Order: sequence, then structure tokens, then C-alpha cells
Amino acid sequence: MSSLLPKIESQLSTLPVPITLQLPDGRKVAKPGSRVTLAFSEWSALAKLTARQIGAIGEAYVEGRVQIEGKMRDLIDIAVSLLPGNPAETNTNWWSRLQRRTKSRGSHSLGKDAAQIEFHYDVSDDFYALWLDPRRVYSCAYFRDAGMTLAQAQEAKLDHICRKLMLQPGERFLDIGSGWGALLLWAAEHYGVDATGITLSKNQHAHVTRMIEEKGLQGRVRVELLDYRKLDSDKPFDKISSVGMFEHVGSVNMPTYFRKIHSLLKPGGLVMNHGITSGQLDYKQLGAGMGDFIEKYIFPGGELLHVTHVLRETVSAGLEMVDTENLRPHYARTLWAWSDALESRLDEAREVLQRAGGHQGGNAERILRAYRLYLAGSAMCFEQGWISLHQMLATRPDGKVEGGALRGAQSVYPFVRDYIYK
Repeated sequence: MSSLLPKIESQLSTLPVPITLQLPDGRKVAKPGSRVTLAFSEWSALAKLTARQIGAIGEAYVEGRVQIEGKMRDLIDIAVSLLPGNPAETNTNWWSRLQRRTKSRGSHSLGKDAAQIEFHYDVSDDFYALWLDPRRVYSCAYFRDAGMTLAQAQEAKLDHICRKLMLQPGERFLDIGSGWGALLLWAAEHYGVDATGITLSKNQHAHVTRMIEEKGLQGRVRVELLDYRKLDSDKPFDKISSVGMFEHVGSVNMPTYFRKIHSLLKPGGLVMNHGITSGQLDYKQLGAGMGDFIEKYIFPGGELLHVTHVLRETVSAGLEMVDTENLRPHYARTLWAWSDALESRLDEAREVLQRAGGHQGGNAERILRAYRLYLAGSAMCFEQGWISLHQMLATRPDGKVEGGALRGAQSVYPFVRDYIYK
């Protein structure tokens, strides 16, 4: 494998952070002042480095074939410099689009969606609690003021959504994919709504049920362990939110998803979709092996669409988009806050995962390594603009008759957006 050495030495000379590579035979190749060390136990993993296959290096780390010493922020700076170009730019043709659609169709049955949600969200509540804010908001925060802590920014995000939806006391509010219940409870406590949440995560369902009881909100807040496709549409809701949800729906099910939202929403009502979107109009997944890594270790079945594709499905279902906001920089900062929090508590995280046992094969170290790379790597992707985050507010026009004339596309949405920020 001596043929790899010239490539390795050439790559080291271009890196923004000094690094040491320990080769499988024990030799070291280093730059002065090294801040990161990668120790390879197999030549094949080292070959992936010279080929700039970042995802494959990540997999080798998770599986114990590479050891990493150093700060995650330095490691991510190295990863960015090793990439051959924009990993979101993937050429697609009719065949690749057909393959993607076939894969989507096979990955999003009721049973598979439930299993995929369990794989990610039921790792361990205590593990997530180590690095999320106290309300366990597992989605992009809203740093309304630059000096906000993560906890303050998450509360600002909850309120930002409630303001956009113009929630009023007594309204029936639905949160699809309600997570650990932060938005559900915030809306009930601060805006007086009658709130219903649905989730496929057993751990999250149990947690929210406990929180409802502890806060004495049993009369007007409830959470159900239920797929959105099974939700009864007989009694529509005044307002609906869906946060971090449509990434799990699958492109093939997007028409079903938005038609269901349309049927669940009262005429004239508002719906907020807050979700991760792709940074490019059309691509299969992130290149350099990063998409494969996410699929295998973090979000099986996850699919990203460009915001224009999401809005197309929104309109096709009979909903009208009235406001769209890009929060991409906010998510980069959110993810770095999560990453830094996890890095500061690695020993605790390892112990929590060991106690949890059983999940994803019961290998605590494997899960911890995957999440370390996932959080920091995702922060990198949002910083670079390879993926994005949009809040899309839409209405179901009411078509009411007023004074003998059809009003058509009317809703409660006002002429100007000042109401959001007052």
C-alpha cells in the first residue's frame, strides 16, 4: 500500500487543519501542530480517504476501523476540504429518477414507516435529553436575537410557529409528528388551544402522556400513537402544524400526505409545514457516500425534496401557500449547539446508551459514534447550503358565499405579516 503515501502526503498539504494519520502498519504521517488524529486499522479504509469518500470514512469510524482524536469542529473543517465538490450536485436522468421512486414506494408502508421512526427516535429518551434543550425540541431553533441560548431559541421557535398560525383560545389544533410534545404543550399553555398530537414513537408517546398529566392538561391536550394516514377526518381542525415530519413521508407519499392535511383542515384554516429540504432542485442524495451513511445509521427511509417540489404538492392538494421562510442558518447553529452539548457529555452518553441496551444491536459505542458524526456533519451541510430548512404556511381556501357572491380563495390570513412579529 505504499502507493497510497504520495496521495496522502499531497492531501495533507492542502488541509486547513493540521492532522496526523496513523497507518495500519503503525507509521505516522503528520503535519506540525496537529489538532486531529485519524488512526486506521485497515488499508481499505485509508484508501477511502484518498478517494475522498467521506461517508465511507464515517462508516469505518462507526464500525471501529478508524479511531478519531480531536474536536468535531476541526474534523468537519477537514471533511469539507476533502470533498471533491458540491455533494448535493448529482446528475439525474430518467433511470435514476425511476429507481428513486421505486425505492420510495418500497420504503414507506405503514409498517416500515413505524419501524424507521422507532430506529431513530426510540434510541433512548435519556440520551436525547443530554444534548437537546429542556423541552426536548428536536428541530431547528429560531435565534430571534443573536445572544439567545439554545433553550431560548427553541422557545422562540415554538412561539414563532404559534404566531404564524394565529392560534386562538378554544381552537382545535393538530400537531402531526409531535415529538416530545414541546409545541403541543406550548400551544395549549400559551395560546389556550385544544391540542391533539400524533406520533409513531412509543418513547415519545409515553413521555408526552406523562407531561400532560403532570401539567394537568388532560382535558384539552392528548397524544395518540398513530400514523397520519389513519387519522379520522370527520371533525376537521382549525389549525395544523407538522414539524420535522415530511422528511419521513417519502416522495411517493407526498400527494397522500398533503391531501390528508387538506381533509383534516377546516376551510379557511392554516397549516404550517416546517421541514428539511434539499439545496438542489433535483438530486438523488448527498454524494461522497454521505447520503448512504445517513440512510444506514441515522434516518432509514428519509428523503429530501426541494422546497419547490414540496410547494407543488401543497398546491396540488388544494392548499394555498401564503408564507415561506428559509431558516437554514438557524439550523446550522442549532446543530452545532447539539453537537457541542453531546461532545461535552460523551462519557454520560455512553453510559446512558449502555443502560438502554438492545436498540440498534445494543452497541452503545457504535450509536454514539454515529450521532457524533451525524450532528456535526449535518451542521456542515446546512452551513454549506447543501440542505436547507423551510417553514411553509398554507391555507385551505373557504369558498364562502358572502352577499350573494362567491368569495373563493379566502382565509383568516391577513393582508400583511406584521402580526407575526408584534
